[in-house]
Amino acid sequence: MAGDKASGADNQQERPSGRAWLTEIPASLGQYLAGFADGEGSFNVSFRPRKDYRMPWKVSMSFNISQLDDTVPRIFRNSLRCGTLRWRADGVCYFEVTDLRHVLERVIPFFDQFPLLSGRSRDFEIFRQIADLMGRGAHRTREGIADIVRLRSPMNRGGKRRYPDHVILDGLEPKESSEAIRQAPVTCTG
Repeated sequence: MAGDKASGADNQQERPSGRAWLTEIPASLGQYLAGFADGEGSFNVSFRPRKDYRMPWKVSMSFNISQLDDTVPRIFRNSLRCGTLRWRADGVCYFEVTDLRHVLERVIPFFDQFPLLSGRSRDFEIFRQIADLMGRGAHRTREGIADIVRLRSPMNRGGKRRYPDHVILDGLEPKESSEAIRQAPVTCTG
């Protein structure tokens, strides 16, 4: 019975696989959401220093929109079937997709189907390239992180960032630890 199903439980018949979910979005709604994202959306690639990671930087991707009214953020979440809604202290509702798999399988296909028309489309194309690199594991190598930094540089008009590109790139350079220096063999010539 339908009433016996626990709230929130998965029903695979209700979840189209692959890109079939895109066909369920009416063209007018998809175009509206793309237009909304063209004006109010943001594609971001951020870096955070991590001492507990093999690499010195954690790379994160996000697509987000925000609005005082929660109607459009909810429609985005329901249409993409992923992401989270949060409310900031000022009452603004914030929709965000940060999971790389959802970026690759939901966000990018959505904007392929319903293209952006403004200059933000350049940010999306860079975002797509970086997502592809990360999907192949580039964020797990120093060279890959350096490539991501260089690609990201012009995104969002090169806006203010917590960690400038040169700080990230400098942080990728292997540093010799003081322990390694203390344990270095000493050779004497005599």
